[in-house]
Amino acid sequence: MELREEALRKQLGKYKFRDLTIEELKNVIKTYPNFVFSMNTYTFKDGSQKDLLNCSGTVPVKYGNSYNIPICLWIMDSHPFAPPICFLKPTVNMGISVGKHVDAHGRIYLPYLQSWSHPKSTVTGLIEEMIAKFEEELPLYSLSSSDAARQSELLSYIAKIREGETDMKSKGKIGGDKDGCFNKITVVGAGDLGMACVLAVAAKGAADKVVLLDLSEGAAKGGTMDLEIFSLPNVEISKDFSASANSKVVVLTVNSLGNAQTYLDVIQSNVDLFRGIIPAISHYSQNSVLLVASHPVEIMTYVSWKLSAFPKSRVVGIGGNLDTERFQYILTNLLKAEVLGKDAWIVGEQGEDKVPSWTSCNSAANQTDTMAARNSREKVANRALEVLKGKGQRSWSVGLSVADLTDSILKDKRKVHSISILAKGCCNINSEVFLSLPCILGTNGVIEMIKLEEDPLMLEKLQSSAASIHDLQQQLKLCSHTVR
Repeated sequence: MELREEALRKQLGKYKFRDLTIEELKNVIKTYPNFVFSMNTYTFKDGSQKDLLNCSGTVPVKYGNSYNIPICLWIMDSHPFAPPICFLKPTVNMGISVGKHVDAHGRIYLPYLQSWSHPKSTVTGLIEEMIAKFEEELPLYSLSSSDAARQSELLSYIAKIREGETDMKSKGKIGGDKDGCFNKITVVGAGDLGMACVLAVAAKGAADKVVLLDLSEGAAKGGTMDLEIFSLPNVEISKDFSASANSKVVVLTVNSLGNAQTYLDVIQSNVDLFRGIIPAISHYSQNSVLLVASHPVEIMTYVSWKLSAFPKSRVVGIGGNLDTERFQYILTNLLKAEVLGKDAWIVGEQGEDKVPSWTSCNSAANQTDTMAARNSREKVANRALEVLKGKGQRSWSVGLSVADLTDSILKDKRKVHSISILAKGCCNINSEVFLSLPCILGTNGVIEMIKLEEDPLMLEKLQSSAASIHDLQQQLKLCSHTVR
């Protein structure tokens, strides 16, 4: 069909780049003449609505036979600088096959969308990639064999699409009915830390599948290439965000390798890196727990929480888990202070500002005995901390700690770990900062925080850390706004 340019120009009156959008749509019509355009209301996840251009039609797909797959593209009012929102548009006789690129509501996720950049990216290019992916995995199936011939029919369109709502039937791939109990972990970043996490998690055995998401440019190098050569069972290497779909846990190990001059610049580089990662990860694994191992852990956990819009319980950092396990081991096995060891925790920030703390209140009869017991405990703790100073945060050690945390999550162990969680409201902290505190960890992340014994020195150090972290966060920029 011909593009009714004048009518479309009126419809797109509120579009910021109307002429560029119309030129794009002309190219779409040349290649896919069956597409039709209309203005409809789109409802976003937060309930807000906007009148957007709906571009609907069918795309030819060869999957044994030839099929015409019905789709609709919602063209954003900032097009071509923002990617369309893409959905399947099945007829009443079609069901959705949930897969790497399609969710149960028919929304389509593609690498092309994640890397959208004008003028390189176009709607025509998007449709071409969509066809290629659909020829690998057919996204629709016939609800009745007698209706197979009707796959290409477009009997009715959905005038309004609301994310999260659908009356379409969905079907998983092989084993799809078991997706709810399939333990999949994705590790983002193929550096030394990412490799260590993959190997440790795989060795732990709690995950049915481990995906290593390699975001580096160019061909696979070093350990990633070795993993491809000497493949491990249940370990997949990919550069495609869609490979992370339906992960129970996503471990973030990436760090920017830029030439930043100041500490603030280094952190900002990591924030910029996360801007391109977290939205994609949260799209593909909307119910996952995000486990942050990137540095600085406290700030990057905060950034992940903000970018993902996940509940605070499902965004945590590795925090003081490794140091706590070492601290408890030193107290119990080297200093033979078994009673102290089981109640000892490393809290606060990673690094030199970490603080020893305790979860059991002293039961001494009077204040003098309490002070004596506390002084004795402090001496033992200081000896343990001296031993701990010689232990660095080596990649393989952190990998073992990550495997310990993912094991608790996947198996719903409800074990207590000292991890980076949102500390607002705790220890007289009023700002949105993440600090290591002991809490119970389960399938859905943080279940409950464990109360610490009140210690004025510990509280002072935690509040000091919170203030310095908050000050740094105020200077960072997330997109075009300050991180707050």
